[in-house]
Amino acid sequence: MHHPAIDHLRRTDAELARVIDEVGPCELEARAGGTHFDALVHAIVYQQLSGKAAGTILGRFEGLYGNRPPTPEEVLATSDEQLRSVGLSRQKVASIKDLASKVASGEVAIDALDAMPDDEVIASLIRVRGIGRWSAQMFLMFRLARPNILPDLDLGVQKGIQHAYGLEKLPTPKDVLRIGERWAPFASIASWYMWRVLDLPRVILSAAAARREVRTVLKTGAPTPSAKTRKKAGAAPRVAKVATKRSRSTARKTAARKSGKSGTRNTKASRKTR
Repeated sequence: MHHPAIDHLRRTDAELARVIDEVGPCELEARAGGTHFDALVHAIVYQQLSGKAAGTILGRFEGLYGNRPPTPEEVLATSDEQLRSVGLSRQKVASIKDLASKVASGEVAIDALDAMPDDEVIASLIRVRGIGRWSAQMFLMFRLARPNILPDLDLGVQKGIQHAYGLEKLPTPKDVLRIGERWAPFASIASWYMWRVLDLPRVILSAAAARREVRTVLKTGAPTPSAKTRKKAGAAPRVAKVATKRSRSTARKTAARKSGKSGTRNTKASRKTR
């Protein structure tokens, strides 16, 4: 299915060619069921939630309409309280209603999206509250099956590039765009492979080992791990430093108590001196 894209990516990027060999055939497919409106509602519901939790909420949402996806007009006729009752946050209720309003009014020409260039689709969708460039790019990739989408803001793509290319630091969006230039016109396929990099056994084991090192530091107050180790583990850079400072502070207080000079006494003495 993706043979021309794979052949191109192998020729233009040696590192990606190795990833393709490790991961295997590309399984990127568009989600063809339902309408574009349904797909965008689905995307809003799933934002910042686990798949299980979002699926439950989506099921309850569709239950308001006879266990089927609603039309924009039906959403607009539903009170905010009813939508909130199925587990949607206030922000997501506002986003879904704004989407329904703009689709119903024609401000977002949802039936014309298939014929629009990628940039025009993004410009049209980001008018909707709660839909940013990343969400619009996911719509292009997984709904419209556009072949040359590079989601530079996506953390999974950034982490995949970091591991695939052996980078010490997480690449910035500009780095992603620079590296991804060679992937055109099949950046969507390459991005899918960057997501799959994180599922490779060697990457999982490396990240697990790095997390163990960070946990050891937090428990023992040992020297702070390198930035590379923290990036692999996904740990905040300051955590180990804070833990080390706390352990040193505790050691000083313990030594002071043993010598009969507690922090409280020192404070009183300083007050007398002043």
